[in-house]
Amino acid sequence: MADGEILKKLEDSTKDAMAVQLQTLQTILQRNGRSSYLKRYGVGAFLDTASFREAVPLSCYDHYADYIGRMADGGGGDADDGDRPMLSVDPLVCFFNSSGTSSMKPKLVPYFDSPPSKAASQLAHQGSEAVLQRLFPPRQSINKVLWFLYAGNITYTKGGFKAMAASAYPLQSSNKNPSPFLSPFVSPPEVILGSNVEQQMYCHILCGLRNLDFIDGIRAPYAVALIGAFVLLESKWEQLCEDLERGFPSLDIPDTAMRDSVTEVLVGPQLDLSKKIRTICEGNNWCGIVSKLWPNVRYIKCVCTGSMEQYYQKLKYYADEIPVLGGDYFASECCVGINLDILQPPQLTRFVLLPNAAYFEFLPFNLDQEIGVDARETVDFSSVEVGKMYEVVVTTYRGFYRYRLGDIVRVVGFHNSSPEVEFVMRAPKSTAEILTERDLMTAMENLQLVLRNVKMPDVSEFASFFNLDSNLKQLKIFVEVGGVLQDEKLQELCWLLRRNFSSLEDGLGGVYKMRKGRGEVGPFLVSIVKPGSFNRLLEMAIENGAPASQYKPPKIIRNPEIVDFMEGSALVTVSSDSSD
Repeated sequence: MADGEILKKLEDSTKDAMAVQLQTLQTILQRNGRSSYLKRYGVGAFLDTASFREAVPLSCYDHYADYIGRMADGGGGDADDGDRPMLSVDPLVCFFNSSGTSSMKPKLVPYFDSPPSKAASQLAHQGSEAVLQRLFPPRQSINKVLWFLYAGNITYTKGGFKAMAASAYPLQSSNKNPSPFLSPFVSPPEVILGSNVEQQMYCHILCGLRNLDFIDGIRAPYAVALIGAFVLLESKWEQLCEDLERGFPSLDIPDTAMRDSVTEVLVGPQLDLSKKIRTICEGNNWCGIVSKLWPNVRYIKCVCTGSMEQYYQKLKYYADEIPVLGGDYFASECCVGINLDILQPPQLTRFVLLPNAAYFEFLPFNLDQEIGVDARETVDFSSVEVGKMYEVVVTTYRGFYRYRLGDIVRVVGFHNSSPEVEFVMRAPKSTAEILTERDLMTAMENLQLVLRNVKMPDVSEFASFFNLDSNLKQLKIFVEVGGVLQDEKLQELCWLLRRNFSSLEDGLGGVYKMRKGRGEVGPFLVSIVKPGSFNRLLEMAIENGAPASQYKPPKIIRNPEIVDFMEGSALVTVSSDSSD
């Protein structure tokens, strides 16, 4: 299907979005109405939306954990219900791993061989590429992409099913012919399928430098992955130049398959190329480094919304005049929305919800109201209101029913009759939480302004934890700043924090301020942690099975193991009630 036809098909689906939504729900119920999960609520193949929403309760992952565990162990049907299919009548192919951001251990998301889901997902992904190619038509000779993708962290469940990142699935086809998905990649498959993220990142860069004249775009699933790559380039450019001179990657990379494949890409010593790159990097001016090293690059593309927004300005620093394009709103459970205007910055990025990707509901959410005080009634496509925030609820082709995705969006308009939303943040998990990702990001933006005014290193990462165990509940914020802090700079930073706690507190949101006003919350703490602490969190998550391509540094920490690690990494801790 040509790009124009794909975009027209997407456009047509939004013209009578509610009718498409009703058909989507009927298709799901007709296929999966006899699943054990739906049968226990008395749901059959034919049910109107009101009856469906009345019969089936809102759900979260915990409602499916037992089913998923049994399927992962090899159980094909529900032995307690006549061996009825548990979640879907379609064959189970594998499991996708969630990001593992908050829990350190990813959740398993079942991937069923569902024809209608495949069709909806294919249309969404093809539509995404069509939007890109509408702006940047393919060029015949300059047609490679430096794509920072990591798909090698494949594990097996007890029942023999593969568990992987959703982005790794196209690379795991049983077809022995090379996947067309790989054709634009400048890196060989052995790099993408490697087992060490830093070494894979290094090899991606090395392959990109070897073919610098043929790179059309630079991509990653999330902005944080590109920041990591550019930081690695800053620290390893001399070694990269040496590898180009030698014609093979560093012996520090023990993965033989990866080293051999990159050696083939390098095609022998590249003395002139190494000299050219060395001349560029010796200037130590990384602003606009993208076009300096890759003169034909037309774009950078990744998700920059939500918690990724903090990396956007740094990415713009590296990109300079090269546009940073936004990504789409695709979850492991289903595709949610497509970004039709990818040139917009994060704060103006909108996603058009895809009416045929899932059946959507929306749970009203108030940013400054305590969780649990609102009615738990959802609305559908036809009843959302512009300007209001909602938690997204999906019923999917692949076995999730009235499932709370945990994402908060704001409706900002309509594309034809399909809602346009902006991603706000991940939803709070419980009534005990007094801080949202958005609150924390606002507070850190305030701190960033203070540091820049006095030419201190920028905040590179941050996360928070709300301690419920102390007598007076206490908020802790962990901050990592760029570079190495000498004692003198560390003391200056502590002094600045003490002087500017009020500006941090201004960003902490209505719920925090209300609880503090009641005397329920004690002074909050800010800990400056050792450089590299957040990178270690990435390593720990990957060791526990999290997919590197989908990893997002946690903003709200809920795992005690992470808290213990961060507290052990603290260089200094300052309390908001400490004196100057």
